[in-house]
Amino acid sequence: MLITVLLFILLLGLLVLVHEWGHFVVARKLGVRVEEFAFGFPPRLASITRKGTRYALNLFPLGGYVKIFGEGGEAERNPESFSSRPIRQRLAIIAAGVVMNVVLAWVLFSIGHGLGLPTVLDEGETAEEARITIIGVSPGSPAEAAGLKFGDVISGFRIQDSPASPRLGRGRAEFRIAAIDEVQEFIEAHRGEAVAIVVERGKKPLALTVTARVAPPEGEGPLGIAMARVGIVRSPWLRAPWDGVKTTVNAVVAIVAALGHVVRDLVSQGAVPADVAGPVGIFNLASETRRLGLVYLVELAGVLSINLAILNILPVPALDGGRILFLFIEKVRGGVRVSQRLEQAVHQIGFVLLLFLMAAITYRDIVRIF
Repeated sequence: MLITVLLFILLLGLLVLVHEWGHFVVARKLGVRVEEFAFGFPPRLASITRKGTRYALNLFPLGGYVKIFGEGGEAERNPESFSSRPIRQRLAIIAAGVVMNVVLAWVLFSIGHGLGLPTVLDEGETAEEARITIIGVSPGSPAEAAGLKFGDVISGFRIQDSPASPRLGRGRAEFRIAAIDEVQEFIEAHRGEAVAIVVERGKKPLALTVTARVAPPEGEGPLGIAMARVGIVRSPWLRAPWDGVKTTVNAVVAIVAALGHVVRDLVSQGAVPADVAGPVGIFNLASETRRLGLVYLVELAGVLSINLAILNILPVPALDGGRILFLFIEKVRGGVRVSQRLEQAVHQIGFVLLLFLMAAITYRDIVRIF
């Protein structure tokens, strides 16, 4: 547990620090004063000041921040102030954090391709360590009740007796699985029966008892799992950066599409979908991913970095996208700025609403996981 906690802190710390470092570097390059660059949130444990910038280490290590002189609208006539700069420079400073998260994702995916990324294989496609892997477990399903988890590799089933099956036969005590349709066929033949599903979790073999539903809910199978044939695909190191670009683009497209579904459900149903996770959910996912191996953590970090970039660019008050929205309004108004008091009030309200939303998602994660 301690190792998982440390990895979780390092993971979130890396994502947030890279984001804030983007703001920091571009601000400094443009001659805007950066008052503080901090890892973690106050209270402050230690700090050092160099070239007018305080570098601080704070007590709570889940993230960090950069404090830029004039970002609250003050000192508009001071050339070192953020608020004194033209729209294009302010836009560059604000957008730099998002850009750096995308760059970080590309670097991580490129490293992953060089090491060998777990990849869903098409029918007939071959790869190293190709195995039938659980890639999703439905909440409230027999699979969840049995303790099956994302990343478990299905190797077979155990049962004392078996009805006739054209592929599996009758009366065998153990069935080895080599294809997804074999899993599906076995489960179809044993609906309503308790069987032992044999999985590999990391390097540990497990036999978990599960009873397949006779009449599963619409959209779910008898067990409530999603499966894929997953193998390790490695790229030559010279080609890995290009493959990293393609994976980054695919991840952006997939996450934007998923975000669209979240917004749709939020508007139509007034609820956040069950697969949206907060810090507790991400911690649980990191814990499950750690046991699968280093490359899985690298891939997870890349996906989370893309998530952070996309969420931050949304035109929501208190986020980078919300600040960019006010720059756009200023541009449309011919350079006339929105009242700083109004803008700050909007951002504060947005921040409070985001805190409430995060608290609700965190509470749901705790109830669901524990």
